[in-house]
Order: sequence, then structure tokens, then C-alpha cells
Amino acid sequence: MSKLRKKYTKAEKLEIVKLSLSDDVQVTDLAERFGVVANTIYNWRSRYYKEHGIASGGQGVKKLSEEEQQIADLKKQLREAHLERDILKKAISIFSKSDGKFTGS
Repeated sequence: MSKLRKKYTKAEKLEIVKLSLSDDVQVTDLAERFGVVANTIYNWRSRYYKEHGIASGGQGVKKLSEEEQQIADLKKQLREAHLERDILKKAISIFSKSDGKFTGS
């Protein structure tokens, strides 16, 4: 016979997520205690992070302030400009070499 799943309210989920964020509590212990799978708690945590605009523990896309984003964009443009410059330098050196076939009269 299949086991009935308990529906958790938003407040209950929030409480479990807050408990899971403390350093001294293991998610697997919480999952066992509340009768859910550990992945469920991780999913609830993920939703909590998204709703509150919190960057998760080192994974995913890092949230940057407006100034940090502008600095990152400028650094990217600078890298691209250096790459273009290096390519043009190589092209100029290739085209400026005379191979001796065509000489001026």
C-alpha cells in the first residue's frame, strides 16, 4: 500500500528551510524528522533563495551590484580589444612581409 504524503503549508516549509540553514543541523536528519526526502528540502531552499534574492552557497550565477556589473563589462570589452589588437598586429606583420616575387621596377 502506498504511503500518504503530507502537504506542508508555506509557513511549515519556511520553518524547515530556516532550520536547514543552521550549521549544526543536517538536511538528512531534518528530512527524516519531517518525513520528506532530502531533495525536497533542497528544492524548498532553492525557492526560498530565489524569492528572497539570496545567492546560494557558491553555486549558480553570482548577483552583482550595478557598479560590479559595469566593471565586469568593461573588463570583458578590454579583453576583446586586446585580442583584436593582437590579431591585427599579426595580420599586419604577415601582409607587410615581402616575398621577393613582386618588386618595384
